[in-house]
Amino acid sequence: MKHETAPRWNLQTIYPSFDSAEYRGDQELLGDRLRALLEALEEPLGDAVSAEQVLALIRAFDEAGNLAENLQAYAEAVYTTDTRSGRALAEINALEALALPLGKAAALFRCRLAEQEARILQLAEADEALKPYGFFLRQALAQAAFQMPAEMEDLAQDLGRSGGDAWGRLQEAISSTASMVWDEASGERKTVTALRDLAHRAERALRERAYRAELDLWKAAEIPLAAALNGVKGTTLTLEKRRGWKSILRKSAFQSRLEEGTLEALIAALEESLPLFRRYLKAKATLLGLGKLAFYDLFAPAPEGGGRRWSWEEAVEFVARRFDGFDPGMGAFARHAAAFAWIDAEGREGKVGGAYCTDFPLAGESRILCNFEGSFDSVTTVAHELGHGWHHEVIKDLPRSLSGYPMTLAETASIFAETIVFEGALADAAPAERLGLIEGNLKDSCQVVVDILSRFYFERSLFERRDRGELAAEELCALMIDAQKRTYGDALDAEQLHPYMWAVKSHYYDPSLAFYNYPYALGLLFSLALFARAREEGPSFAAAYRELLRLTGRASVEEAARAARFDLGTGALWRQGISLIGERVEQFENLAGLSALVGLKP
Repeated sequence: MKHETAPRWNLQTIYPSFDSAEYRGDQELLGDRLRALLEALEEPLGDAVSAEQVLALIRAFDEAGNLAENLQAYAEAVYTTDTRSGRALAEINALEALALPLGKAAALFRCRLAEQEARILQLAEADEALKPYGFFLRQALAQAAFQMPAEMEDLAQDLGRSGGDAWGRLQEAISSTASMVWDEASGERKTVTALRDLAHRAERALRERAYRAELDLWKAAEIPLAAALNGVKGTTLTLEKRRGWKSILRKSAFQSRLEEGTLEALIAALEESLPLFRRYLKAKATLLGLGKLAFYDLFAPAPEGGGRRWSWEEAVEFVARRFDGFDPGMGAFARHAAAFAWIDAEGREGKVGGAYCTDFPLAGESRILCNFEGSFDSVTTVAHELGHGWHHEVIKDLPRSLSGYPMTLAETASIFAETIVFEGALADAAPAERLGLIEGNLKDSCQVVVDILSRFYFERSLFERRDRGELAAEELCALMIDAQKRTYGDALDAEQLHPYMWAVKSHYYDPSLAFYNYPYALGLLFSLALFARAREEGPSFAAAYRELLRLTGRASVEEAARAARFDLGTGALWRQGISLIGERVEQFENLAGLSALVGLKP
């Protein structure tokens, strides 16, 4: 299947339409399964609860969860490619209402397990059929200590449809439709997504113009966006206090399956790496002939090798070939995803910005959304999302309760895929191309470490301030500027930062998943360490990597790391990842001939 331009995806194999018999049939089936599940949970399990009873409940949850995810992922896929679709929004609302009992059932299930905790743990250790579900059951029991009564959890979920979730959809709608007149003569308009894409262009005047136009658009929408962010974070604070969490960050670490000490060590390692990244940014400024970079220079291509434009077909085949070199099955998966229209890559008005991969458990398929604009950054974004898709492909035969992985391990898989593509490209590159490739990789790493850390600082401050009251848009901007100054330091022009990054990032507007930032940094450093291991072990590591992916649904981050022969307690993994980035900074300086200039103040 050839595309002269970036393609749109095909959802027909998921459901033909909202009005199809398949879609309506799964809605009816979900309602039936949820009613039966709630009925089964009405009575306590009792002292004589058997492994068969527990397994039956788990399997019922798996079936209902797969139905709900399949339906909701389809509606969201339609909506995120056309946020003006009233029908898609109506279906999302209807599915949220239909799936409400699933949240209540989950709360009841955890309560029932907690009532018989000792017996449940004994069964999980002794019964062969239940043993694989031991991690799932222990997580459920741990979460039971931090939940409201089932009826209150049900109410919170119901209110969320017109509260936190609705605020999140407002941000999506505004960010995907906001546009401005770019060319007065032709009447051409550009969306926020299109303006942000211009940050990758070589012409500095064009980048600056797009940056200032983007800030103007966010300024025009700052009142509703500030209201949305206050609503989301206020909701999160209220609910998590009622559930007994001492802090939102502690809840986030639990969701990430990460011990608090490990998270603290990760943040410390990121902070320690800041001088390395500032060194890179100062070297880039010199390379570009600038005294100091502005925010709109962060994505500027290197003068040599950074300006190549990729067609969609070239990008897909490039990624697939690099995957082939690691695991032929991974390469075949990438080609299949492209050939069967699993990827929506065309940027257009009404489509959300950024990129994501979503899974459809009933179909055993994934779909990828991105906004391909022809840069190598776009190529690596495709690789990143295909890494998520490959993760799902490897585990799709496992029961839902054994395949639900946290974001930390999800991002490890996707960034590992990116690393395969980058390292393969670098190995084959002509000397004239290496500078642009290394700079592009450092640019991405800088975002995942430095910018992510700024977003982490911002969100931590936001929760502290929001606990005392709502924040005006100018206060949110001030918090963001302060966070960017703390991380970018003197490497960026303090008068040309991005005060509206809180409006840009939809992650802030998800009431169910706060601190949707540091998992990317963890994924980067973990994936770099895994890639180093892959280079040491050669082709045999592909099978080990598949096994690691299959473990991610039933292990903590620390346990997954131990399976890959890493001990997160020593901090060696973080240091190994950062040391690889340090090698790239040195390569960048040497290729650019800047070693003697680094560290000099402009």
